[in-house]
Amino acid sequence: MMKISDGIAKVEKFLGAFLMLCMAVIITLSVAFRYFLNSPLSWAGEVSIFLLIWISFIGGSLGLKYKSQASVSIFLEYVPTNIRKALTLIGHICMLLFLFVILYYTYTWILSPNVALQKSSGILLPMWIPYSAVPIGLTCASFHILTNFLVVFREGEVE
Repeated sequence: MMKISDGIAKVEKFLGAFLMLCMAVIITLSVAFRYFLNSPLSWAGEVSIFLLIWISFIGGSLGLKYKSQASVSIFLEYVPTNIRKALTLIGHICMLLFLFVILYYTYTWILSPNVALQKSSGILLPMWIPYSAVPIGLTCASFHILTNFLVVFREGEVE
């Protein structure tokens, strides 16, 4: 399971870096076209927003994989190891339950006919493409949290 999670993380890292590079190039071109060529790119803002959404959900998933999300852990530092492990497992279960509920609604939303017919205003991109960042990112995040849960459960590794 850890190998699959590592493989997903590798794809997420590559995709995140590639999308950030694309966004940087698009914004740079947009600025150059607007101020130096006096011919703004009408689509650049919309595409940059869509890329930022994808980058955010991919980055959030990676943050959960590497346990780098913000947390208040002062309480956990002063409790015994077995209680720390139990509280960590409860926290993972709560996160998984929350993500499963959100995933149910996002997949229902993405597969609805309203989203299938909707197009973006600038480039007429089908909106299911940018909206898919939510279920894909949260599915990857759920897998990473499940993997971390199993590591803590089996090995007792609590950081």
